[in-house]
Amino acid sequence: MLKLERPIIFFDLETTGTNVTKDRIVEISMLKVRPGENEPKERTLRINPGMPIPVEASNVHHIFDEDVAHCPKFEEVAQKIADSFEGCDIGGFNSTKFDLPLLIEEMSRAKVRFDISEARLVDVQTIFHKKEPRNLVAAYRFYCDKNLEDAHSANADTRATYEVFLAQLERYDDLPQDIQGLAEFSNSSRNVDLMGRFVRDDKGTVLINFGKYKGKDLRKVLKDDPGYYGWIMESDFPTDTKAVLNRVMNTMRKGS
Repeated sequence: MLKLERPIIFFDLETTGTNVTKDRIVEISMLKVRPGENEPKERTLRINPGMPIPVEASNVHHIFDEDVAHCPKFEEVAQKIADSFEGCDIGGFNSTKFDLPLLIEEMSRAKVRFDISEARLVDVQTIFHKKEPRNLVAAYRFYCDKNLEDAHSANADTRATYEVFLAQLERYDDLPQDIQGLAEFSNSSRNVDLMGRFVRDDKGTVLINFGKYKGKDLRKVLKDDPGYYGWIMESDFPTDTKAVLNRVMNTMRKGS
């Protein structure tokens, strides 16, 4: 049985595409589970992305321009969404690498404070891939013995993710039942930022995980190639990645 010390919020996004820094949210569904409560609280919002929804994206989630034409823009609901996440741990399906970084970008554009530094992240997809490597539709069939209707609807996907999560807790006796243990188990890497542009090695050293400096000590690269910092900050990298770079740079400037 799941042990909660504080609320956990599961969420899913439907978007205009898969580019974390450029695409926009068209739908967000949130399911919050509080300690001691049997029934989670659900909420789904349609959002006008302020840009045309590509037909390729609409063919996946079945949300078209006319469906969101009169919906609020993200900046109009950003604070309410941020408030919903306040004080919660966070769960989702591939949320750590996609949904959460994209949500952070939207919050940054809306100039809304969105601090998840204390949140423990439980990625149900990672648990699934460690136990039964497939996708959400297969996970729902495997764990819940049901077909996922309305796949790629944010609400259906969020509800299915939560049901899969509960079924995983029942199925695997060795799976932690507390959020801290689940967050550690579902963290499949040593990522320092959500997208894994920077990772830690066994000694805790922050390494660059892409490009010409892949595998190199980030601090050493910043020292030997001062322009690298400016290139990252001026390029199309996620806000979270830039924040990590800033923390490392600030630590270096303080001589720590």
